[in-house]
Amino acid sequence: MKKQSKFVAGGVMLAGVVGYLMVTGMKDSMTYFLTPVELSARLSANPAFAEQSGVRVGGRVVPGSVRFDQKTLDLRFTLVDIETGRNSFPVHYNGPLPDTFQEGRDVVVEGNYRAGGTFQASNVLTKCGSRYEASEADFKDKQS
Repeated sequence: MKKQSKFVAGGVMLAGVVGYLMVTGMKDSMTYFLTPVELSARLSANPAFAEQSGVRVGGRVVPGSVRFDQKTLDLRFTLVDIETGRNSFPVHYNGPLPDTFQEGRDVVVEGNYRAGGTFQASNVLTKCGSRYEASEADFKDKQS
């Protein structure tokens, strides 16, 4: 009985270590972001929140709002809340344009909200390219 209880205790300990590593690994890889509505609420409750850097905000790029200068890599666009279509704000980013970035697409911007009302992004993340879905026209073409 003693050997069996040591074996069970070792198995429980091993399962605990594996579980701990899984949880800590998931925390490191998770990307939490605010919606524009949540950002607006936080700024209303605490205007000093605008001074924080590393804030992530997820939304949809408003069609017709994108301005990108190839020479200076200056990107400007408007981000709006995905669910409500409200609480839009301008975003400024200076850097290479992500390959999958386009109007009407969902993005997550990381940076800080400036007092003038512009979000200064240090990073722009786009939806994963593996999540492309065929359009209805593509589906009809394959059936013909």
